[in-house]
Amino acid sequence: MQVTGMLHGAKLLQFAGFPTSEVLGPAASEGEIKDLIARYGSVFVKPVFKGGVGKKGKAGLLGRAKDLQTALKEKERLYFAEHRVGNNLYKANGVTFEGAVPAEHEIYFSISDSTRFRAPTMTLTHHGGVDIEELDKSLVASIPFDPLTGLKAFVVANALTELNAPKQIISPLVQQLPKLWELFHNFGMTTLELNPIRMRPDRQGRLTPVACDFKCGFDRDDPRWSRLNLPNDLFAVDYSDFEQEINQLRTYQGQSDVYVINPAGTILAPTFGGGANSMVTEMLGDNAIISSDFGGNPPYEKMREVARICFKHWLKQTNVLFIIGGKSNNTDIFETFRAMADALREHFSRNGPTPLHVVIGRGGPNLVRGMGAMRDTLEALGVPYHIFGFDSDMSEVVGFARQIDEWMKSGGREQIAASFKGSRAAA
Repeated sequence: MQVTGMLHGAKLLQFAGFPTSEVLGPAASEGEIKDLIARYGSVFVKPVFKGGVGKKGKAGLLGRAKDLQTALKEKERLYFAEHRVGNNLYKANGVTFEGAVPAEHEIYFSISDSTRFRAPTMTLTHHGGVDIEELDKSLVASIPFDPLTGLKAFVVANALTELNAPKQIISPLVQQLPKLWELFHNFGMTTLELNPIRMRPDRQGRLTPVACDFKCGFDRDDPRWSRLNLPNDLFAVDYSDFEQEINQLRTYQGQSDVYVINPAGTILAPTFGGGANSMVTEMLGDNAIISSDFGGNPPYEKMREVARICFKHWLKQTNVLFIIGGKSNNTDIFETFRAMADALREHFSRNGPTPLHVVIGRGGPNLVRGMGAMRDTLEALGVPYHIFGFDSDMSEVVGFARQIDEWMKSGGREQIAASFKGSRAAA
Protein backbone atom coordinates (compact mmCIF):
# COMPACT_ATOMS: atom_id res chain seq x y z
CA MET A 1 0.00 0.00 0.00
CA GLN A 2 1.23 3.49 -0.84
CA VAL A 3 -1.58 5.71 0.49
CA THR A 4 -3.14 4.93 3.85
CA GLY A 5 -5.49 6.76 6.14
CA MET A 6 -8.19 9.32 5.58
CA LEU A 7 -5.93 12.37 5.28
CA HIS A 8 -5.47 11.65 1.58
CA GLY A 9 -8.13 8.95 1.35
CA ALA A 10 -11.03 11.34 1.93
CA LYS A 11 -9.81 13.53 -0.92
CA LEU A 12 -9.47 10.57 -3.28
CA LEU A 13 -12.91 9.24 -2.41
CA GLN A 14 -14.41 12.58 -3.42
CA PHE A 15 -13.61 11.65 -7.03
CA ALA A 16 -16.04 8.73 -6.68
CA GLY A 17 -18.63 10.63 -4.69
CA PHE A 18 -18.28 8.12 -1.83
CA PRO A 19 -19.22 9.38 1.67
CA THR A 20 -16.37 9.67 4.16
CA SER A 21 -15.82 10.56 7.78
CA GLU A 22 -14.81 14.18 8.36
CA VAL A 23 -11.07 14.49 8.88
CA LEU A 24 -8.67 17.24 9.98
CA GLY A 25 -4.94 17.10 9.30
CA PRO A 26 -1.91 17.76 11.52
CA ALA A 27 -2.23 21.53 11.04
CA ALA A 28 -5.76 21.72 12.48
CA SER A 29 -6.26 24.54 14.96
CA GLU A 30 -7.61 24.02 18.46
CA GLY A 31 -10.81 25.74 17.42
CA GLU A 32 -11.30 23.35 14.50
CA ILE A 33 -10.68 20.32 16.70
CA LYS A 34 -13.08 21.60 19.36
CA ASP A 35 -15.75 22.22 16.72
CA LEU A 36 -15.29 18.71 15.28
CA ILE A 37 -15.75 17.20 18.74
CA ALA A 38 -18.86 19.32 19.33
CA ARG A 39 -20.48 18.11 16.10
CA TYR A 40 -19.58 14.39 16.39
CA GLY A 41 -19.33 13.83 20.14
CA SER A 42 -15.80 12.47 19.92
CA VAL A 43 -12.85 12.18 17.57
CA PHE A 44 -10.35 9.46 16.74
CA VAL A 45 -6.72 10.56 16.78
CA LYS A 46 -4.55 8.52 14.41
CA PRO A 47 -0.83 8.79 13.59
CA VAL A 48 0.14 9.39 9.96
CA PHE A 49 2.55 6.75 8.62
CA LYS A 50 3.90 6.35 5.11
CA GLY A 51 3.15 3.10 3.35
CA GLY A 52 0.81 0.31 4.41
CA VAL A 53 1.40 0.04 8.13
CA GLY A 54 -1.06 -2.36 9.71
CA LYS A 55 -2.26 -3.33 13.18
CA LYS A 56 -1.90 0.19 14.60
CA GLY A 57 -4.98 -0.25 16.78
CA LYS A 58 -3.64 -3.42 18.39
CA ALA A 59 -0.36 -1.60 19.12
CA GLY A 60 -2.19 1.13 21.03
CA LEU A 61 -1.60 3.69 18.28
CA LEU A 62 -5.16 4.94 18.19
CA GLY A 63 -6.60 7.58 20.47
CA ARG A 64 -10.16 8.69 21.14
CA ALA A 65 -11.08 11.99 22.70
CA LYS A 66 -14.36 13.57 23.83
CA ASP A 67 -12.83 16.91 24.79
CA LEU A 68 -10.11 19.20 23.46
CA GLN A 69 -7.62 18.58 26.28
CA THR A 70 -7.67 14.82 25.70
CA ALA A 71 -7.36 15.31 21.95
CA LEU A 72 -4.25 17.47 22.39
CA LYS A 73 -2.70 14.91 24.77
CA GLU A 74 -3.31 12.16 22.21
CA LYS A 75 -1.81 14.38 19.52
CA GLU A 76 1.33 14.80 21.62
CA ARG A 77 1.53 11.04 22.27
CA LEU A 78 1.05 9.94 18.66
CA TYR A 79 2.55 12.74 16.53
CA PHE A 80 5.96 11.04 16.24
CA ALA A 81 4.93 7.56 17.36
CA GLU A 82 7.04 4.57 16.34
CA HIS A 83 5.56 1.27 15.20
CA ARG A 84 7.50 -1.94 14.63
CA VAL A 85 6.18 -4.47 12.13
CA GLY A 86 8.46 -7.49 11.89
CA ASN A 87 11.98 -6.19 11.36
CA ASN A 88 10.81 -2.79 10.12
CA LEU A 89 10.43 0.29 12.30
CA TYR A 90 8.07 3.02 11.07
CA LYS A 91 7.93 6.55 12.43
CA ALA A 92 4.85 8.73 12.21
CA ASN A 93 4.94 12.35 11.14
CA GLY A 94 1.69 13.96 12.22
CA VAL A 95 -1.81 12.90 13.24
CA THR A 96 -5.35 13.14 11.91
CA PHE A 97 -8.51 13.95 13.82
CA GLU A 98 -11.52 12.07 12.49
CA GLY A 99 -15.11 12.60 13.54
CA ALA A 100 -16.62 9.49 15.13
CA VAL A 101 -19.28 7.73 13.06
CA PRO A 102 -21.80 5.78 15.19
CA ALA A 103 -22.89 2.57 13.51
CA GLU A 104 -24.14 -0.93 14.22
CA HIS A 105 -22.70 -2.49 11.06
CA GLU A 106 -19.12 -2.38 9.77
CA ILE A 107 -18.14 -3.47 6.27
CA TYR A 108 -14.86 -4.58 4.73
CA PHE A 109 -14.48 -3.90 1.00
CA SER A 110 -11.55 -4.10 -1.41
CA ILE A 111 -10.76 -4.32 -5.11
CA SER A 112 -7.46 -5.81 -6.18
CA ASP A 113 -5.75 -7.32 -9.20
CA SER A 114 -5.94 -11.03 -8.45
CA THR A 115 -3.22 -13.37 -9.70
CA ARG A 116 -5.51 -16.28 -8.80
CA PHE A 117 -8.39 -15.22 -11.03
CA ARG A 118 -6.35 -13.14 -13.52
CA ALA A 119 -9.01 -10.46 -13.14
CA PRO A 120 -9.96 -7.61 -10.80
CA THR A 121 -11.56 -9.11 -7.71
CA MET A 122 -13.96 -7.69 -5.14
CA THR A 123 -13.55 -8.87 -1.55
CA LEU A 124 -16.50 -8.09 0.70
CA THR A 125 -17.81 -8.97 4.13
CA HIS A 126 -20.27 -7.38 6.55
CA HIS A 127 -17.97 -8.42 9.43
CA GLY A 128 -15.59 -5.50 8.91
CA GLY A 129 -13.41 -3.58 11.34
CA VAL A 130 -11.08 -6.54 11.87
CA ASP A 131 -8.17 -8.13 10.03
CA ILE A 132 -9.70 -9.95 7.09
CA GLU A 133 -7.35 -12.90 7.64
CA GLU A 134 -8.94 -13.59 11.03
CA LEU A 135 -12.38 -14.29 9.58
CA ASP A 136 -13.64 -17.67 8.52
CA LYS A 137 -13.63 -17.96 4.72
CA SER A 138 -17.36 -18.63 4.71
CA LEU A 139 -17.90 -15.08 5.97
CA VAL A 140 -15.95 -13.43 3.14
CA ALA A 141 -16.90 -13.17 -0.54
CA SER A 142 -14.13 -12.93 -3.16
CA ILE A 143 -15.73 -12.33 -6.55
CA PRO A 144 -13.78 -11.75 -9.80
CA PHE A 145 -15.46 -9.58 -12.42
CA ASP A 146 -14.91 -8.47 -16.00
CA PRO A 147 -12.81 -5.27 -16.21
CA LEU A 148 -14.56 -4.33 -19.46
CA THR A 149 -17.93 -4.05 -17.75
CA GLY A 150 -16.61 -3.04 -14.34
CA LEU A 151 -18.08 -3.72 -10.91
CA LYS A 152 -21.83 -3.94 -11.42
CA ALA A 153 -24.49 -3.55 -8.75
CA PHE A 154 -25.70 -7.12 -9.18
CA VAL A 155 -22.23 -8.46 -8.30
CA VAL A 156 -22.41 -6.64 -4.96
CA ALA A 157 -26.02 -7.67 -4.39
CA ASN A 158 -25.35 -11.34 -5.10
CA ALA A 159 -22.31 -11.39 -2.82
CA LEU A 160 -24.18 -9.84 0.11
CA THR A 161 -27.11 -12.19 -0.37
CA GLU A 162 -24.83 -15.23 -0.33
CA LEU A 163 -23.25 -13.94 2.87
CA ASN A 164 -26.69 -13.61 4.49
CA ALA A 165 -26.01 -9.94 5.17
CA PRO A 166 -28.73 -7.95 6.99
CA LYS A 167 -31.29 -6.72 4.47
CA GLN A 168 -31.09 -3.11 5.60
CA ILE A 169 -27.44 -2.78 4.54
CA ILE A 170 -27.76 -4.39 1.10
CA SER A 171 -29.47 -1.60 -0.81
CA PRO A 172 -27.16 1.24 0.40
CA LEU A 173 -24.06 -0.82 -0.40
CA VAL A 174 -25.38 -1.83 -3.82
CA GLN A 175 -25.85 1.87 -4.60
CA GLN A 176 -22.46 3.08 -3.34
CA LEU A 177 -19.82 0.35 -3.74
CA PRO A 178 -19.82 0.18 -7.57
CA LYS A 179 -18.64 3.82 -7.59
CA LEU A 180 -15.30 2.65 -6.23
CA TRP A 181 -14.52 0.74 -9.43
CA GLU A 182 -14.34 4.06 -11.30
CA LEU A 183 -11.85 5.39 -8.76
CA PHE A 184 -9.80 2.19 -8.95
CA HIS A 185 -9.83 2.03 -12.75
CA ASN A 186 -9.53 5.71 -13.69
CA PHE A 187 -6.42 6.38 -11.61
CA GLY A 188 -4.32 3.27 -12.22
CA MET A 189 -4.75 1.57 -8.85
CA THR A 190 -3.74 -2.01 -8.15
CA THR A 191 -5.45 -2.21 -4.75
CA LEU A 192 -8.20 -0.24 -3.04
CA GLU A 193 -9.35 -1.13 0.47
CA LEU A 194 -11.90 0.43 2.84
CA ASN A 195 -12.02 -1.05 6.34
CA PRO A 196 -14.24 -0.21 8.01
CA ILE A 197 -17.12 1.24 6.08
CA ARG A 198 -19.56 2.15 8.84
CA MET A 199 -23.29 2.13 8.10
CA ARG A 200 -24.47 5.45 9.58
CA PRO A 201 -28.26 5.84 10.15
CA ASP A 202 -30.00 9.11 9.30
CA ARG A 203 -33.01 10.53 11.14
CA GLN A 204 -35.38 8.25 9.26
CA GLY A 205 -33.23 5.21 10.04
CA ARG A 206 -31.91 4.83 6.48
CA LEU A 207 -28.30 3.68 6.38
CA THR A 208 -25.46 5.40 4.51
CA PRO A 209 -22.04 3.74 3.97
CA VAL A 210 -19.28 6.01 5.35
CA ALA A 211 -15.61 5.22 4.72
CA CYS A 212 -13.65 5.44 7.98
CA ASP A 213 -10.29 4.10 6.82
CA PHE A 214 -8.60 3.96 3.43
CA LYS A 215 -5.72 2.17 1.74
CA CYS A 216 -4.65 2.00 -1.87
CA GLY A 217 -1.70 1.14 -4.09
CA PHE A 218 -0.91 2.44 -7.57
CA ASP A 219 0.72 1.00 -10.65
CA ARG A 220 3.15 3.86 -10.99
CA ASP A 221 3.98 2.83 -14.55
CA ASP A 222 0.38 3.73 -15.40
CA PRO A 223 0.35 7.50 -16.06
CA ARG A 224 -3.25 7.85 -14.88
CA TRP A 225 -2.21 8.06 -11.20
CA SER A 226 -0.44 11.38 -11.94
CA ARG A 227 -3.85 13.02 -12.50
CA LEU A 228 -4.29 13.07 -8.73
CA ASN A 229 -1.33 15.44 -8.18
CA LEU A 230 -0.20 13.51 -5.12
CA PRO A 231 3.14 14.59 -3.61
CA ASN A 232 6.06 12.42 -4.75
CA ASP A 233 7.35 11.89 -1.21
CA LEU A 234 4.08 10.11 -0.39
CA PHE A 235 5.47 7.03 -2.15
CA ALA A 236 8.63 6.75 -0.05
CA VAL A 237 8.25 4.33 2.84
CA ASP A 238 10.57 6.32 5.09
CA TYR A 239 12.25 9.68 5.21
CA SER A 240 15.75 8.68 4.11
CA ASP A 241 17.58 10.98 1.71
CA PHE A 242 18.19 7.98 -0.55
CA GLU A 243 14.54 7.10 -1.02
CA GLN A 244 13.56 10.71 -1.45
CA GLU A 245 16.13 11.20 -4.22
CA ILE A 246 15.21 7.99 -6.03
CA ASN A 247 11.54 8.81 -5.76
CA GLN A 248 11.95 12.04 -7.71
CA LEU A 249 12.99 10.01 -10.76
CA ARG A 250 9.66 8.31 -11.26
CA THR A 251 8.67 8.76 -14.92
CA TYR A 252 6.32 7.15 -17.41
CA GLN A 253 9.19 4.93 -18.62
CA GLY A 254 11.22 2.73 -16.33
CA GLN A 255 10.61 1.80 -12.73
CA SER A 256 12.38 3.13 -9.68
CA ASP A 257 10.87 1.03 -6.92
CA VAL A 258 13.30 0.83 -4.03
CA TYR A 259 13.23 0.01 -0.34
CA VAL A 260 16.08 0.04 2.16
CA ILE A 261 16.35 -3.41 3.76
CA ASN A 262 19.48 -3.03 5.87
CA PRO A 263 21.39 0.26 6.06
CA ALA A 264 24.38 -1.75 7.32
CA GLY A 265 24.29 -4.34 4.49
CA THR A 266 27.23 -5.14 2.23
CA ILE A 267 25.64 -6.20 -1.09
CA LEU A 268 24.25 -3.44 -3.29
CA ALA A 269 21.87 -5.21 -5.68
CA PRO A 270 20.27 -3.07 -8.42
CA THR A 271 17.69 -5.58 -9.63
CA PHE A 272 15.63 -5.67 -12.82
CA GLY A 273 12.21 -7.35 -12.74
CA GLY A 274 9.70 -8.11 -10.00
CA GLY A 275 10.32 -11.87 -10.01
CA ALA A 276 14.08 -11.39 -9.79
CA ASN A 277 13.60 -8.86 -7.02
CA SER A 278 11.58 -11.33 -4.92
CA MET A 279 14.18 -14.08 -5.27
CA VAL A 280 17.19 -11.83 -4.73
CA THR A 281 15.69 -10.10 -1.69
CA GLU A 282 14.79 -13.42 -0.05
CA MET A 283 18.13 -15.13 -0.75
CA LEU A 284 20.38 -12.20 0.19
CA GLY A 285 18.55 -11.50 3.44
CA ASP A 286 20.24 -8.96 5.69
CA ASN A 287 23.31 -8.87 3.45
CA ALA A 288 21.30 -6.81 0.95
CA ILE A 289 21.28 -3.06 1.37
CA ILE A 290 18.23 -2.38 -0.79
CA SER A 291 15.36 -4.18 -2.46
CA SER A 292 14.75 -2.71 -5.90
CA ASP A 293 13.13 -3.08 -9.29
CA PHE A 294 14.67 -0.84 -11.96
CA GLY A 295 13.13 -2.63 -14.97
CA GLY A 296 10.66 -1.28 -17.48
CA ASN A 297 13.24 -0.21 -20.09
CA PRO A 298 14.52 2.95 -18.36
CA PRO A 299 16.22 5.47 -20.68
CA TYR A 300 19.96 6.07 -20.39
CA GLU A 301 19.65 9.37 -18.51
CA LYS A 302 17.32 7.97 -15.87
CA MET A 303 19.35 4.80 -15.30
CA ARG A 304 22.54 6.81 -14.98
CA GLU A 305 20.95 9.06 -12.37
CA VAL A 306 19.50 6.08 -10.45
CA ALA A 307 22.93 4.44 -10.38
CA ARG A 308 24.59 7.70 -9.33
CA ILE A 309 22.26 8.05 -6.34
CA CYS A 310 22.76 4.40 -5.34
CA PHE A 311 26.53 4.73 -5.53
CA LYS A 312 26.58 8.04 -3.66
CA HIS A 313 24.70 6.61 -0.69
CA TRP A 314 25.89 3.00 -0.52
CA LEU A 315 29.02 2.21 -2.53
CA LYS A 316 31.44 3.13 0.26
CA GLN A 317 30.18 0.24 2.43
CA THR A 318 29.50 -2.17 -0.45
CA ASN A 319 31.50 -5.36 -0.89
CA VAL A 320 29.57 -6.66 -3.89
CA LEU A 321 27.86 -4.62 -6.58
CA PHE A 322 25.36 -7.22 -7.73
CA ILE A 323 23.60 -6.28 -10.99
CA ILE A 324 20.97 -8.95 -11.54
CA GLY A 325 17.78 -9.55 -13.50
CA GLY A 326 15.91 -12.11 -15.54
CA LYS A 327 15.89 -12.39 -19.30
CA SER A 328 14.37 -9.11 -20.43
CA ASN A 329 11.72 -8.78 -23.10
CA ASN A 330 12.08 -5.09 -23.79
CA THR A 331 14.73 -3.51 -21.54
CA ASP A 332 17.78 -2.52 -23.59
CA ILE A 333 20.69 -4.13 -21.73
CA PHE A 334 23.27 -2.01 -23.52
CA GLU A 335 21.60 1.26 -22.50
CA THR A 336 21.15 0.27 -18.85
CA PHE A 337 24.64 -1.22 -18.47
CA ARG A 338 26.30 1.69 -20.26
CA ALA A 339 24.48 4.10 -17.94
CA MET A 340 25.55 2.21 -14.82
CA ALA A 341 29.13 1.88 -16.06
CA ASP A 342 29.34 5.62 -16.72
CA ALA A 343 27.91 6.38 -13.27
CA LEU A 344 30.50 4.08 -11.67
CA ARG A 345 33.32 5.72 -13.60
CA GLU A 346 32.14 9.16 -12.52
CA HIS A 347 31.85 8.05 -8.89
CA PHE A 348 35.42 6.74 -8.87
CA SER A 349 36.65 9.91 -10.56
CA ARG A 350 34.90 12.12 -8.03
CA ASN A 351 35.43 10.13 -4.82
CA GLY A 352 38.38 7.86 -5.55
CA PRO A 353 38.31 4.06 -5.89
CA THR A 354 36.54 1.89 -3.34
CA PRO A 355 37.25 -1.84 -2.78
CA LEU A 356 34.54 -3.60 -4.74
CA HIS A 357 33.73 -6.82 -6.56
CA VAL A 358 31.09 -6.74 -9.31
CA VAL A 359 28.83 -9.70 -10.08
CA ILE A 360 26.48 -9.49 -13.08
CA GLY A 361 23.70 -11.80 -14.23
CA ARG A 362 21.34 -10.71 -17.01
CA GLY A 363 19.70 -11.58 -20.31
CA GLY A 364 17.86 -9.64 -22.98
CA PRO A 365 18.26 -7.35 -26.00
CA ASN A 366 21.77 -6.08 -26.77
CA LEU A 367 23.17 -8.28 -24.01
CA VAL A 368 26.65 -8.78 -25.50
CA ARG A 369 27.13 -5.08 -26.22
CA GLY A 370 25.96 -4.22 -22.71
CA MET A 371 28.25 -6.70 -21.00
CA GLY A 372 31.12 -5.50 -23.20
CA ALA A 373 30.56 -1.91 -22.13
CA MET A 374 30.50 -2.91 -18.47
CA ARG A 375 33.58 -5.13 -18.85
CA ASP A 376 35.60 -2.35 -20.49
CA THR A 377 34.75 0.08 -17.69
CA LEU A 378 35.50 -2.37 -14.88
CA GLU A 379 38.86 -3.32 -16.39
CA ALA A 380 39.77 0.33 -16.86
CA LEU A 381 38.94 0.99 -13.19
CA GLY A 382 40.74 -2.14 -11.99
CA VAL A 383 37.60 -3.59 -10.38
CA PRO A 384 37.37 -7.41 -10.32
CA TYR A 385 34.17 -8.86 -11.77
CA HIS A 386 32.26 -12.00 -12.75
CA ILE A 387 29.63 -11.96 -15.51
CA PHE A 388 26.93 -14.60 -16.01
CA GLY A 389 24.78 -14.89 -19.13
CA PHE A 390 21.09 -15.54 -19.64
CA ASP A 391 21.58 -19.33 -19.51
CA SER A 392 22.82 -19.24 -15.90
CA ASP A 393 20.62 -20.32 -13.01
CA MET A 394 19.68 -17.16 -11.13
CA SER A 395 19.64 -18.82 -7.71
CA GLU A 396 23.20 -20.06 -8.27
CA VAL A 397 24.31 -16.57 -9.32
CA VAL A 398 22.79 -15.15 -6.13
CA GLY A 399 24.61 -17.81 -4.13
CA PHE A 400 27.85 -16.90 -5.89
CA ALA A 401 27.38 -13.23 -4.97
CA ARG A 402 26.99 -14.23 -1.33
CA GLN A 403 30.21 -16.28 -1.51
CA ILE A 404 32.06 -13.26 -2.93
CA ASP A 405 30.67 -11.13 -0.09
CA GLU A 406 32.04 -13.60 2.46
CA TRP A 407 35.42 -13.57 0.70
CA MET A 408 35.44 -9.77 0.80
CA LYS A 409 34.72 -9.83 4.53
CA SER A 410 37.54 -12.37 5.07
CA GLY A 411 40.30 -10.23 3.56
CA GLY A 412 39.29 -9.77 -0.05
CA ARG A 413 38.38 -6.14 0.50
CA GLU A 414 41.90 -5.41 1.76
CA GLN A 415 43.44 -7.20 -1.22
CA ILE A 416 41.45 -5.10 -3.69
CA ALA A 417 42.31 -1.93 -1.77
CA ALA A 418 46.00 -2.86 -1.95
CA SER A 419 45.72 -3.43 -5.70
CA PHE A 420 44.32 0.09 -6.11
CA LYS A 421 47.28 1.51 -4.18
CA GLY A 422 49.70 -0.54 -6.25
CA SER A 423 48.22 0.66 -9.53
CA ARG A 424 48.43 4.30 -8.42
CA ALA A 425 52.04 3.83 -7.35
CA ALA A 426 52.93 2.26 -10.72
CA ALA A 427 51.26 5.14 -12.55
